[in-house]
Amino acid sequence: MKLTLRRVKPADAAAIAEQFGDPEVFGGTLQLPFASEELWAQRIAGMNPPQPGSNELVLAAVLDDKPVGLAGLHPVGPAIRRRHAMGLGITIAKANQGQGVGQALMMGLLDYADNWAQILRIELTVYHDNARAIRLYERHGFEHEGRLRAYAMRNGVYDDVLTMARLHPRQPLVRAAVT
Repeated sequence: MKLTLRRVKPADAAAIAEQFGDPEVFGGTLQLPFASEELWAQRIAGMNPPQPGSNELVLAAVLDDKPVGLAGLHPVGPAIRRRHAMGLGITIAKANQGQGVGQALMMGLLDYADNWAQILRIELTVYHDNARAIRLYERHGFEHEGRLRAYAMRNGVYDDVLTMARLHPRQPLVRAAVT
């Protein structure tokens, strides 16, 4: 079984809806229960093809022709002065957690961010008790920036998240012209 990464496509909607149907998966995100295949197909269609000038990227981790993970870099908002920053979201099917899927998705997103998309800062929030995800982010250079109290409702309780961010490890330089 070989894991491959590629852009998400509309045909992935059923597998993604299935992943987000698992309370242990959607419970770690800000998604709501009962996401449908149609909803995911609409979301994916809105990303493909990317809007002109957009550096947004959503990758699917595919195993045996089935998406088992999803990760994306998304604009943090329309403000011109924040175009250098992107928000990161990632989710892995319960059955495939702890198998290197998150590692592969992170490596793909960070290569894109650092070498192609002119992204200086990547931001994320993670539930304070999601130790596996926090370790993944730390391994990839994300640093803790704070804690947001009662940030989102999860299982009927307002829960805290940590804010983490990663700056480009080597600020892009201008190559000197050869004369």
